[in-house]
Amino acid sequence: MKTCLIVDDSRVIRKVSRHILETLGFSVSEAENGQKGLDACDESMPDVVLLDWNMPVMTGIEFIIKLRERPGGDTPKVVFCTTENDVAHIREAISAGADEYVMKPFDHETLQIKLQLVGFA
Repeated sequence: MKTCLIVDDSRVIRKVSRHILETLGFSVSEAENGQKGLDACDESMPDVVLLDWNMPVMTGIEFIIKLRERPGGDTPKVVFCTTENDVAHIREAISAGADEYVMKPFDHETLQIKLQLVGFA
C-alpha cells in the first residue's frame, strides 16, 4: 500500500488531507511539526510527504533540507501544501527538493492531480 506522511500544524488540514488520501488508497500518518515529521521518516520512510510551509519548531523548508540529507530521504515525493503562492516561494521549495506544490485550500481533484504528477494516485 502507498504511504503518505502529512506534516502540518493544522489539525483541520491534516484531517481533510487524510480523508482525501485514504480515498485514493494511501495509508496515512501525521505529524504536527517538522521535527515529528523527521522522527516519523526515521521510523518508516513514506512514499509521499504532504508538507506545510509555515509551522512551529521547524519550517517546511528546514524539514525538506534535513529529509533530503537522510539515508533514503531522497526517495519520498514531497508536495508542499501552503498558502505561500508567489514565484519566489515556489522556486525556493523546488530548489530545496520539493517535487510539486499545491495551494491551500485544495480539494480532492487538485490533490489527486498533483499526486499523479509525482507518480502516485
